[in-house]
Amino acid sequence: MTLIDLASDPSAVVRKAVAARADAPAQALRPLTRDQDRQVREAVARNPSTSIANLLRLVKDDDRWIRWAVASNPACDESVRRAMAQASDKELRGLLAESRELEPELAAKLTDDVSPEVRERLATHTHDLDVINTLLADRTARVRKGVARNPRTTAAQRSALAADPVVDVRAALVRSLELDEADLARLVDDRSVQVRLAMATSEVVPPHIRQQLTRDPDEMVASAARDFRPGTGNASAVRAPRIAHRPSAGAGRSGRGTTR
Repeated sequence: MTLIDLASDPSAVVRKAVAARADAPAQALRPLTRDQDRQVREAVARNPSTSIANLLRLVKDDDRWIRWAVASNPACDESVRRAMAQASDKELRGLLAESRELEPELAAKLTDDVSPEVRERLATHTHDLDVINTLLADRTARVRKGVARNPRTTAAQRSALAADPVVDVRAALVRSLELDEADLARLVDDRSVQVRLAMATSEVVPPHIRQQLTRDPDEMVASAARDFRPGTGNASAVRAPRIAHRPSAGAGRSGRGTTR
């Protein structure tokens, strides 16, 4: 009852403290989802004790940082993720695409997302082999480049990427993933200097392949292979899923934001 009373305190600092409490009851958090102070609403959006109904309300908030905070809340269920998939906010759909809990139906929906960035983020993080196969055929190179950084790909999928017509895709592949010997043998003679240079400086390319590259006809590639030292090359390009946090510079501002 004390927390319910404090949820209507005139001080935004107090209301924010209530909003962040894991033991705050739904009756206290519900009015805070409509609080005039954006930091209060954001605290509710991040609170793992927030109800699904309140998360569904916040995922439609006018302030983008609050919508993005919902995406990082472990309490999100399928209904919240479904609302995210239907949102007009590209970044929100991108955060959804990186979710490990993403349902196959929603992942399949995102393979047709209008934004190449959303599809790329899905390609990089999905565990669904059917989704990976679909994105392997995506017409946008940056999406296939995302697949080339995904460690959940199969040997057959990596072979398909090794034959991709776009240089950036093949270069991303050799920087990020271990390949079969047949694929390595083909790529060590790749027509693109960029691909061979990526191999020469890749942490995942085996030593005998790098040794071959020391005799590369391009001196820049050969020199990079000769000078390579473990720990100084390109590690896997897969980044952790993004967790949106509002920049501290805006911490003092309050009120309902309208930025989308």
